[in-house]
Amino acid sequence: MLKTLSLEPMHGWGIEKRIQVLSRDVFTVNQGTLYPTLERLLRAGMITAEWRITENNRRARYYQITRSGLKHFESERQEWERSSRAVNLILRTT
Repeated sequence: MLKTLSLEPMHGWGIEKRIQVLSRDVFTVNQGTLYPTLERLLRAGMITAEWRITENNRRARYYQITRSGLKHFESERQEWERSSRAVNLILRTT
């Protein structure tokens, strides 16, 4: 979610669809996971939220990543890359 929000502020449905598109339908996020996660990120100060009008003229809560969220995302991204390289090394061992 932090990666998605690092691209631009979005409402929940937009986040859900962006993750699905970026992962080429490998990952789908259901609302039962999405909104509790957004609330945790809000409480942790990694994102902010404000009410706006959508392109369909509906009121929605838009989420935006904070500096703290960007810093956390970058740290987690580096750790993921390090870990995935290690797993790939193990998997390629013959």
